Amino acid sequence: MRRSADKPGVTNLIDILAVATGRTQAEIEAQYGDSGYGPFKTDVGEAVVELLAPVQARYAELRADEGELRRLLAVGAEKAIAASAPVLARMYERMGFVRL
Repeated sequence: MRRSADKPGVTNLIDILAVATGRTQAEIEAQYGDSGYGPFKTDVGEAVVELLAPVQARYAELRADEGELRRLLAVGAEKAIAASAPVLARMYERMGFVRL
């Protein structure tokens, strides 16, 4: 596997594997060299699954507790409203909108 402009898909997969594993693109290129795509693609998929495992575990945990999920969503909504209020107020003023 080699990064190149004429193989953007391979370059993208190398970049994904580098991010997922913390290895450099050069290390990945050296490991896979001129080997086929099969093992390379499998390793990319497995690395992404491993990288996202904590996110999936937290998602499952939150989905299992409907009350906690709703509480966290409400907290997030309040933060978003507070953060966006000044910008929204300026937009209303500059656009001449009347707030009801």
